[in-house]
Amino acid sequence: MTTVKFQLEPLTCPSCIKKIEGKVGKIDGVEEVKVLFNSSKVKASYNEEKVSSEELKKVIENLGYPVVA
Repeated sequence: MTTVKFQLEPLTCPSCIKKIEGKVGKIDGVEEVKVLFNSSKVKASYNEEKVSSEELKKVIENLGYPVVA
């Protein structure tokens, strides 16, 4: 199990949390995903044999939330 944290551009609405957690949480290999609204961070625990951090990053960015770090 690997954990990754992504810093996003500032989130503007609480509904962003459900959108990101819902989409990333459905990816095969993702065990847990948590969006921290106040700090605009995404923390995900995943099985690196099934999915990569780059794939997670792409999903987040495709939802319209640029990853800055």
